[in-house]
Amino acid sequence: MQELRNKVAVITGGASGIGRALADRALEEGMRIVLADVELGALDRAAGELKNAGADLLAVRCDVSQAEAVDDLSKRTLDRFGAVHLLFNNAGVGSGGPIWEQSLDDWKWVLGVNLMGVVHGIHAFVPIMLAQNEPSHIVNTASMAGLVTSPGMGAYNVSKHGVVTLSETLSLELAERNAPIKVSVLCPGWINTRIAEADRNRPGGPSGDDRSRMNAAIRQAIAHGLPAAQVADLVFAAVRSGKFYILTHPNWKPLIRQRMQAILDESDPANGMGRTGR
Repeated sequence: MQELRNKVAVITGGASGIGRALADRALEEGMRIVLADVELGALDRAAGELKNAGADLLAVRCDVSQAEAVDDLSKRTLDRFGAVHLLFNNAGVGSGGPIWEQSLDDWKWVLGVNLMGVVHGIHAFVPIMLAQNEPSHIVNTASMAGLVTSPGMGAYNVSKHGVVTLSETLSLELAERNAPIKVSVLCPGWINTRIAEADRNRPGGPSGDDRSRMNAAIRQAIAHGLPAAQVADLVFAAVRSGKFYILTHPNWKPLIRQRMQAILDESDPANGMGRTGR
């Protein structure tokens, strides 16, 4: 996609972090915006700020883990703007701890938002894009945790690896039918967002179990991470060029190569934190 002005962008997880930065950038591009988020207070604040800045915007509270909520988001998008051209399946949450110590509720929450949220977005919006038959683009937010594997992040790793292969499959399937829809998968490294506090939006409130939360080292890395606005710049450049893999931290590529080599060598898994598996 080259021409973005007056096109419609749908952004889940749009009230903060990367999603909010994408909304700011969409506004700069003159796009019409559908801002979706599960956190009502943050959504209202973000919507107010964007409208004050001149955005033509629809704000929708949406829990992407619920298919009906995403279907409703798509219907409200069409009712308001009549089309969708740029879909950011961006909503995400984080959880940590050894796999056997994470509860089944932890797994359901993380996979429900991070993986099924993207599935729901694809199911709700791709048929609309196909019917439009005009240039469109989908950006699914995965993570470097979808390309490498680190201990202590089992549910998160599984969800993000799922988003990567889901995005690859979607891209291949759309190309097979010569659809004018491109796909990108965003794989950020450490980004300065509030994902370490994601359980503030967990159904029923925070679990109260420290074992289910990201450890202090990860929280510190996030706090010193790349500004979300820089990620948005990379994403919009990828949309314009039709780039599939969006890697925010090129210095992590040796870790990706290490994992791939371990697979080819049929050896012990490589540690995504830069250490060997044993």
